[in-house]
Amino acid sequence: MSNALAASTTDATRLDAKSLPPTEIVSLRHPFRTLSAVILLFLILCFAYSVVTNENYEWDIVASYLFDDRILTGLWRTLILTAFAMSAGILLGIVIATCRLSENKVLSTCANAYLWFFRGTPLLIQLIFWFNLAALYPRIGLVLPFGGPEILGFDSNTVLTVWVVALLGLSLNEAAYMAEIIRGGLLAVSKHQTEAARALGMSQSLSFRRIILPQALRVIVPPTGNQVIGMLKYSTLVSIIALPDLLYSAQLIYSQNFQTIPLLIVVSIWYLLCTTVLTVIQRYIEKYYGRGMQPSSPTAPKSRKQARIRGRGSVAPQQSPYSATKVEP
Repeated sequence: MSNALAASTTDATRLDAKSLPPTEIVSLRHPFRTLSAVILLFLILCFAYSVVTNENYEWDIVASYLFDDRILTGLWRTLILTAFAMSAGILLGIVIATCRLSENKVLSTCANAYLWFFRGTPLLIQLIFWFNLAALYPRIGLVLPFGGPEILGFDSNTVLTVWVVALLGLSLNEAAYMAEIIRGGLLAVSKHQTEAARALGMSQSLSFRRIILPQALRVIVPPTGNQVIGMLKYSTLVSIIALPDLLYSAQLIYSQNFQTIPLLIVVSIWYLLCTTVLTVIQRYIEKYYGRGMQPSSPTAPKSRKQARIRGRGSVAPQQSPYSATKVEP
């Protein structure tokens, strides 16, 4: 009798645990997670309260300069610089990745040397170097060898404007990283895919467009999105060569009115907004090229309510293996 009573008590305890929602079961099993979450939320609320109530932030000045014409002009220049530098970096990265994958030793060695140099030196030093290139080459042109006449030439100070220097420095540096991303995406596709395409009679260009490239883009797109966001932030380095981007425009303003913190907050707000938009676009592109990779399970719950019901331990009645069998006369 006592054994039967103990067994019934144990079964009742199990049923009570199964009847609890999954969130309550997790909180009972992991009390330190709940405590840490409460402490973290408390610290976040304290920080948010200090930001809102601290008068030193001068939110009224932040609001007045948020849509200032000089700030918006600098933002537009930053976006243009990011778009052109990233586009040039991707195109040049494709060429460098192709050269590195080539069986020609000269092309692969030159590509490796390019990556070694531009990934081994800081971007800031590269921008300063390109800005002072006129000290090494006062004229840039095409000259016949062995002391021949100059066919086409320009003054370096005239050609190398701040825009040209910024695009040149950002594009060449970005191409080194994009080359490795593209090479990794191409190597991620199995060689058997190419062999199967050739067996089906596809040409090399057709198999690349229809089979290799769609699969490689699944690997290339996520790090490329990160590089675009990084390019948006790295463009602030062009302020060292006095290109009036978003940061440099804010620097020109607070050098006159000495409102440093509010204008830096304005710049941060615009960068956060731009990176948020780019992140959303990146997710949609990843979802497009990643379709079919993670098929949804037919047994997965379609809503939170179904997941909660399943977490309570509800067991579907098992069907007899003979009930679905239809006997033909």
